[in-house]
Amino acid sequence: MLAIIGLCSALAVPISEAAELPPPPANIQAVADASLYLELVVNQMNTGRLVHVQQRAGQLYLPAADLKESGIRLPVASPEEVGLDSVPGLHSEYDIQGQRLLLDVPPEWLPEQHFGRRSSYPRTEAVSSFGGLLNYDLYLNDTDDAGTYLAAWNEIRLFDSWGTLSNTGQYRRSIVGTADSQMDNGYRRYDTLWRFSDDERMLTYEAGDLISGALPWTSSVRMGGVQLSRDFGVRPDLVTYPLPQFSGEAAVPSSVDLFINGFKSSSENLQPGPYTLTNIPFINGAGEAVVVTTDALGRQVSTSVPFYVTSTLLQKGLSDFSVSAGSVRREYGVRNFAYGPGVTSGSLRYGLTDSLTLESHLEASDSLTLGGMGGNLKLGNFGVLNSAVSQSQFDGRDGRQLSVGYQYSAQRFSLAYQRLQRFSDYADLSVVDSDYVSLSQRSEQLTLSLNLDRFGSLGAGYFDVVAADTSRTRLLNLSWSKPLWFNSSVYVSANRQFGDSNWALQAQIVVPFDLNASMSFSTERSTTGATQQRVNYSRGVPTQGGVGFNLGYAHGDTPDYRQADLTWRMQSVQLQAGVYGTSAQQTRWGDASGSLVWMDNQVFAANRIDDAFVVVSTGDFSDIGVLYENQWVGNTDKNGHLLVPWSSAYYRGKYEIDPLNLPVNVLSPTVEQRVAVRRGSGYLLEFPLKRVAAASVRLVNAQQQNLGLGSAVLNEQNGSRAVVGWDGLVYLENLVAKNSLQVILPDGQQCKAQFELVPEADQVPLIEPVVCQ
Repeated sequence: MLAIIGLCSALAVPISEAAELPPPPANIQAVADASLYLELVVNQMNTGRLVHVQQRAGQLYLPAADLKESGIRLPVASPEEVGLDSVPGLHSEYDIQGQRLLLDVPPEWLPEQHFGRRSSYPRTEAVSSFGGLLNYDLYLNDTDDAGTYLAAWNEIRLFDSWGTLSNTGQYRRSIVGTADSQMDNGYRRYDTLWRFSDDERMLTYEAGDLISGALPWTSSVRMGGVQLSRDFGVRPDLVTYPLPQFSGEAAVPSSVDLFINGFKSSSENLQPGPYTLTNIPFINGAGEAVVVTTDALGRQVSTSVPFYVTSTLLQKGLSDFSVSAGSVRREYGVRNFAYGPGVTSGSLRYGLTDSLTLESHLEASDSLTLGGMGGNLKLGNFGVLNSAVSQSQFDGRDGRQLSVGYQYSAQRFSLAYQRLQRFSDYADLSVVDSDYVSLSQRSEQLTLSLNLDRFGSLGAGYFDVVAADTSRTRLLNLSWSKPLWFNSSVYVSANRQFGDSNWALQAQIVVPFDLNASMSFSTERSTTGATQQRVNYSRGVPTQGGVGFNLGYAHGDTPDYRQADLTWRMQSVQLQAGVYGTSAQQTRWGDASGSLVWMDNQVFAANRIDDAFVVVSTGDFSDIGVLYENQWVGNTDKNGHLLVPWSSAYYRGKYEIDPLNLPVNVLSPTVEQRVAVRRGSGYLLEFPLKRVAAASVRLVNAQQQNLGLGSAVLNEQNGSRAVVGWDGLVYLENLVAKNSLQVILPDGQQCKAQFELVPEADQVPLIEPVVCQ
């Protein structure tokens, strides 16, 4: 026993010596070799990843695959396992308390972040249904000593998924008049055209009477033939011109605010790494962007960047083209079917860079060959320069055309200059098969506008044209406008033709009386010195329909002039009538215009439809409210249809129905749809509504007591299940004339019930009591 006590005394440590022992290790040196599972944090951003870290000889090693999956791109090739302390620029720290691996790397090693998109809203594929449309405009004119005539313009369209076939023309008939006026009687065909647009590939195919594609420095011609062209109009969600983008780097998690011309455009949250902002509002001209970044500690860095945006350029790699071939139209509007020699035309635009767009154009016929090239170049933030040169050979005679121009636009100032010079016998397709058309030798124009803030806006223009016969016309135009009190405004303009010492002057004041009506006063002086004063009072026609009018009177050195007209716009037609002229001669006129639509075996009358439209169908249910873009349109008719005539082609409009007027036994699984309709066509938009055979049934037991809450009910006819609620009530759908139910009570017992359903229109009947035995 003593031996044991002595051994214990020998092994014991004195209390004074124990107090001098070092504390346990609390850093990476605590264990020389270890296998750790740590949470990865990069530049103060928690990645949410758990990585396997090896610690050997006090150093940390991490698989290169984990770094790559975390978005870290090392500047040099690395082995499968990376020693964190051996990579220059990478700083690592082992957080023992939080069991985290903290890495700090240069921002350029991290993935680049892109904010914004090149489209203005999500795209919806355009659709169309089978149908027809008639646009009409009936005009009656009666002039003193000149006779009376009736003109009826019409457009007929037939459309489906294969495209749109249209024809336009006018019928004219003189009712009272001279023999000369009778010569214009009859029907005149204008254009017959088939068009199909592929909005996926942004291509439009045309066959029939068409207008050839052209560039700003070329001419278009009417022809009968075929044409293939790029059509950006079928994709209004896309922005085709280059928008500025702003790039930077964030070392730690931050937020970035973008201000365009002093207005906040967007706000984004940034992860560490480089970033690019492309969510710029769709603007034109010069401007200034301010990029403000704020880190987690509230520290801000602000950067101002000037920029210039122009819609005359194409984005890099984007192309726009048009190719047509056919025969030139002769005596358009005079003869129905008159065509000349065969011609071809082609234009191409290509965005070589975001600052340079190249252009080319070709034309050819039996007697003409023409080719040209040009381009638009953005001069940094100082505007856009355009230039083009083309060469032609017509009937063996050579000619050349040179075009040069410059445009600059800013918030307060804009300037545009364009000069077109033709040398020798330059010709294009507009002079082929024509004895009257000749091209001018030179045209030059310079326009300037200046925003003077509270002093109004100032505009100036200079125009200089040298015709084919060397006659020269030079014109100077000056204008000034300014808003006044209560939404009134003043406008002053002056025109002078060089070679004439006199100025033509005009001053006008517009005073609104309410939201729809306004009165204007003006005085004019012509170049001959004649003066005239005018007063006009008008009220616009409300968009949804109503009455508008226009009253005018002019007095001066010329005979007094009077004018009065009235417009009545209804849902199905627009009617107009008026009178104008002097006391010596007056003209009376009347007009009726509108559209007739045939779709889904029904005819609809509406105001004139120039673009796409939608017919909303609610099946056999009438008087259902319809909204377009949150605006009330009307209620469906007795056949469950309503025409929405003002839908914009290829725009994904929102259409809704108001289910509040639906009977309680009618289901509406869809109350809102977004639809884009092809140009010149219509679409039958169906909202499926279903009338259900339903009833509320009160189930009782043999003692006439309500079945317990929560009892399970099985409909043996359709297999649907339900649960008994308060007072023994259960709601059942899809019922038949005779129905049988299986019920499992809360205590596990079962019973059966049977009942008959007598259909009640627009009601959900209550059937009680139904005994479950």
